[in-house]
Amino acid sequence: MSKFKTFPSLWRWLEERGPKAPISAVDIALRRIEEYKDLNAFIDVWAEEARQLAEQLASEKKKKPLHGLIVGVKDNIAVAGKPLTAASKILQGYKSPFSATVVERIKKAGAILIGRNNCDEFAMGSGNEYSYYGPSRNPYNPALVPGGSSGGSAVAVATGQVMVALGSDTGGSVRQPAAYCGVIGYKPTYGLLSRYGLIAFASSLDQIGIIANNVEDIAAVMSVAAGKDPMDATSVPFKIPNFVEEIIDARQQKFKIGVIKETVEHKDLHPDVAAAMEKWISILSKKGHTLEYVSLPLLDYVVPMYQIIATAEASANLARYDGVRYGYRAEADSLEEMYIKTRTEGFGMEVKRRIMMGTFVLSSGFYDAYYMRALRARRLLVNYLNDLFKQYELLMLPTTPAPAFPIGSFTQRPVEMYLVDVFTVIANLAGIPAISLPLAWSKDGLPLGIQFMSKAFDDSKLLSFSASLFN
Repeated sequence: MSKFKTFPSLWRWLEERGPKAPISAVDIALRRIEEYKDLNAFIDVWAEEARQLAEQLASEKKKKPLHGLIVGVKDNIAVAGKPLTAASKILQGYKSPFSATVVERIKKAGAILIGRNNCDEFAMGSGNEYSYYGPSRNPYNPALVPGGSSGGSAVAVATGQVMVALGSDTGGSVRQPAAYCGVIGYKPTYGLLSRYGLIAFASSLDQIGIIANNVEDIAAVMSVAAGKDPMDATSVPFKIPNFVEEIIDARQQKFKIGVIKETVEHKDLHPDVAAAMEKWISILSKKGHTLEYVSLPLLDYVVPMYQIIATAEASANLARYDGVRYGYRAEADSLEEMYIKTRTEGFGMEVKRRIMMGTFVLSSGFYDAYYMRALRARRLLVNYLNDLFKQYELLMLPTTPAPAFPIGSFTQRPVEMYLVDVFTVIANLAGIPAISLPLAWSKDGLPLGIQFMSKAFDDSKLLSFSASLFN
């Protein structure tokens, strides 16, 4: 997969090196963070704490499930006592008083958090260009975007700065950067991972996701992090399996896969992506899987419905940032002026644009014309997908229409930037699991992702199938 010297599966790597492996892993990670600092994947690095925890783990006789796993955390996921800014000026100086549930669970299982990763401001973007801390850069060509909004997380994994990174996926923000950086990006079923401690962008779409070089590592994290959380009313009381064991048990299974024809016939599909899809359809058929073309006629409407719903929810969620309770506060002579100046100076261009769009579609006279229509269209999409999953276990489509684009390409053309997510927003609108796998390369040597989706709560099946493609 990656041209970089990355960590292999944490299981193999840690087993080979014995009890001192966590210390060795931290030393390697810190060296690589320094080596690749120009890619701007990290905002903060917690070196001393990581070393102390590694030494503590090395002294323990009983190994924990994620013993020594080096993890990067996107800067919109809370870690107690650490800055939490969502890569925005408006949260400058804020430190979280608590940790996200997912963070707590993986730390308890022996993971070592090494720092917070760069991202688009409030997770709004497709290229990691809208960060207050400057853009992250693609490890295969620093002039290109790494994808967004979890770009820093994907870069950190691709270059071996971490074994695994936590990101958030609202419309493809884990899978799209994973595709651009040549790693694996996984969005679980909505509600399977708690959202408590994740800064809200669009609450009905947001989901913490996982980026890694190996499906086994994703399965290991899911086995300890998934499950009902009393702090998150949207988390689901689903019986969590041992994802690692299920992957091993089900690798030889043959699947019936529907290839969404509207994606492979899409007008903006790059020839290299089309060739990659054709190649892998042939490979999977030879492996004994059954593949058939299926139709998803609502594909042209998924980006508009996503943008309406996401911006509407964002305008409500971001109303809490006013300079009164936490974060950046502008100097002003009155309360009203303070609100205006704080938000004007604190929010970046893309965040302001989405707040205004969301306020518009929720306003009197436009609520029914836009927002309610988008909700009805979302229900139609879910119904279409439910019908497809009655016939097919998995759906196959590209992750992105084209390889990574140059930094600055779409900053003045937001509509074109939004269309980059046309193949990924489907899973968020439907709440189903999806994974991007680095299975191909462009003629220019850039990684390409191929995406698979399954019905809700078939995450084990999706991960098992994905693992089988690398063995």
